[in-house]
Amino acid sequence: MPEAVSYEFTGVSDADYAAVSRHLNINPETETGDWPPGLLSHAAGTADDGAFIVAEVWSSRADQAAFMQSRLGPALAAEGVTAVPRIRWMRVTHFHLAGG
Repeated sequence: MPEAVSYEFTGVSDADYAAVSRHLNINPETETGDWPPGLLSHAAGTADDGAFIVAEVWSSRADQAAFMQSRLGPALAAEGVTAVPRIRWMRVTHFHLAGG
């Protein structure tokens, strides 16, 4: 069963997100690049209160953990993103990709 995760950052901007994405060789605008195995969906943006939120659905928590350890953690550090996000996990019982 897939797992969803949300990361809620304070003090992180669209520019920070873009820098980390470039470091990962991922282009969220064109959906091209070196996206990690097991990632089923990804959305990111700024909430009304200014928090930067990333929401993802993964095949498993193990896939997300492998990506965090091998690529995302080092990319965040390299780009100077030190904010610790609020992280929430959810076991997905219903999942639909519109138009898919």
